[in-house]
Amino acid sequence: MLTTTFARQRQEAIPKRKSIQRTLLGLSCLVLSTMSFAAGGEWRTHGYDDAGTRFSPLTQITPDNAKELGLVWSYDLKSSRGVEATPIVVDGVMYVTAPWSVVHALDVRSGERLWTYDPEVPRAKGKDACCDVVNRGVAVHEGKVFVGSLDGRLIALYAKTGKKLWERNTLIDDSKPYTITGAPRVIKGKVIIGNGGAELGVRGYITAYDANTGEQAWRWFAVPGDPSLPFEDASMAAAAKTWDPAGKYWEAGGGGTVWNSMVYDAELDLMYIGTGNPSPWSHRKRSPAGGDNLYTASIVALRPDTGEYVWHYQQTPGDTWDYTSTQDLILADIELEGKARKVILHAPKNGFFFVVNRTDGKFISAQNFVPVNWATGYDKNGRPIENPAARDPDKPFDAIPGPFGAHNWHSMSYSPQTGLAYFPAQNVPLVLQEDKNWSYNQAQPGQAMAGIGWNLGLLVNTQPPTSQPFGRLIAWDPVQQKEVWRKEHVSPWNGGTLVTAGNVVFQGTADARLLAYDARDGKELWSAPMGTGVIAAPVTYEVDGKQYVTIAVGWGGVYGNFARASERRTPGTVYTFALGGKAEMPPFVEYQLNNLVSGVKYNPDDVAEGTGLYVANCVFCHGVPGVDKGGGIPNLGYSTAETIGHLDQFVFKGPFMSRGMPDFTGKLTAEQVEKIKAFILGTADAVRPTK
Repeated sequence: MLTTTFARQRQEAIPKRKSIQRTLLGLSCLVLSTMSFAAGGEWRTHGYDDAGTRFSPLTQITPDNAKELGLVWSYDLKSSRGVEATPIVVDGVMYVTAPWSVVHALDVRSGERLWTYDPEVPRAKGKDACCDVVNRGVAVHEGKVFVGSLDGRLIALYAKTGKKLWERNTLIDDSKPYTITGAPRVIKGKVIIGNGGAELGVRGYITAYDANTGEQAWRWFAVPGDPSLPFEDASMAAAAKTWDPAGKYWEAGGGGTVWNSMVYDAELDLMYIGTGNPSPWSHRKRSPAGGDNLYTASIVALRPDTGEYVWHYQQTPGDTWDYTSTQDLILADIELEGKARKVILHAPKNGFFFVVNRTDGKFISAQNFVPVNWATGYDKNGRPIENPAARDPDKPFDAIPGPFGAHNWHSMSYSPQTGLAYFPAQNVPLVLQEDKNWSYNQAQPGQAMAGIGWNLGLLVNTQPPTSQPFGRLIAWDPVQQKEVWRKEHVSPWNGGTLVTAGNVVFQGTADARLLAYDARDGKELWSAPMGTGVIAAPVTYEVDGKQYVTIAVGWGGVYGNFARASERRTPGTVYTFALGGKAEMPPFVEYQLNNLVSGVKYNPDDVAEGTGLYVANCVFCHGVPGVDKGGGIPNLGYSTAETIGHLDQFVFKGPFMSRGMPDFTGKLTAEQVEKIKAFILGTADAVRPTK
């Protein structure tokens, strides 16, 4: 099912002169960015190095021998939700996180557990996690392990024992639906963490703490607060000029959450962050008179000692499509028009690949890497040339890419040897339309997930999408701004990438495989079955002179909650491979899909009203009954008659609260649950094959 397009013969994959130039430039980057990591061949930080390249200098595994890879050990994370963690390997120990922010420390040679730490996140917090109860990993620094918990704490553990050293509540308001899913970073002795929650109405910010004591060093807000109050700094005063106070944007927080990428340039002494979407999604609702709404959907440079704002580049001004810029930032030195340039490489959700000057934030170039219909390109000043239909206040718009993004959080890598960036690209069709009846925290039927706190200001799929879903792996040339090769996958929502100096790219897929490709032309070299779909990215490291590849696997995330491309549902597992590995794979568990529910009485007249209630409370977790197949969370169209017949017993203080299901007591009535039941049964009847 995989095809290669735009691929050249391996020996001709990169013109010789250009290849030599790239190699020389790449080696200089490699010396600068990996000196502290290469000696032991470890994977000591998220993204491998401060530049976030996910490029390993290890060369033992090559296109010639990758077919000899085999399993060395596996480890059961004892989890059933999405696994997004990048393992960290330091001093012979692997640290990896599972859902609900649980930390596992493993012996890197054997996979034996050394310790686990469970922050005991209250399961009621699961309703605030827009995109699953995931965690993308830890930071390790001077004998300490740092993890952000889903409920907003930053926790320091002793690396040897897993015992807690200190803990800080990072939230500015415990009543707001903030979460933490990202990995902390340690820069210049400070551990730095952001947060998520923009869909539910929060104000984004990033905070630095002293790594030894946990004392707060600084905090920078990504969007302005209530303009009747003093602004925190000059950057907030400047940002406020780009928001219309008539929209009372501060009531819905404003968004701009910093929930993923952070990188650092020691020479410039600048750290760079990607900021999230505004809140609510609708530009008209939060800022009626327009405005860019800084610093949402932007790359921002800060001073790591103080948090002082230095510069920004906004990729999607006045975003109204959920085009976050939180995807992986990569720092690279590349040659453009005969000159060496210090740049940031970025492929955010909006579908354009950006090259930006990292010294001053000036726009260099942007080119779409998937089909795009919201804009035709970027002008010389770095502003998008928008399609007016994308903001039509009255008509639905089949946004391409949709809010799931052309490239989401799934890790990107960059090889200075090939000069190519490697990342998963996708489209998940979704039609957006202005919601005339929206107001903050006033949930109405038909407003997507509004019943559990989502505040979009837009309606979703008021008519069927016409765009097509796809998932692919792309190798992209940032100098020429063009695709060099690609692999088509069977589904969106594939895992992140790793590239090595051995010219091998590794990626896991939604259909439950780990694959190795030749980094130069995309030739498939090797694959191994995984027990379930893969969304996280692999890492590689060297122990006792041998190179290993490890990936943490567990299907989930916001798309993976309700959809799947694999017929397996094995619990979260860590797999480690090496040349000549002979261990047996653990048993795989087949996904059990019941027949469509039937045999329960319902009133067909309730289906229409039940549709709006289902959309407002259930759809992005359980999917469309009988249409989607269920992912990390079951599809209710395939539930048993007993379950749907007694739906109220699951909705009100039900048995799955311990797994993160919300309690709808006081939010839904028994009569409304009956109407939701009618929608589930009516939809199952509508899609049931006729005999």
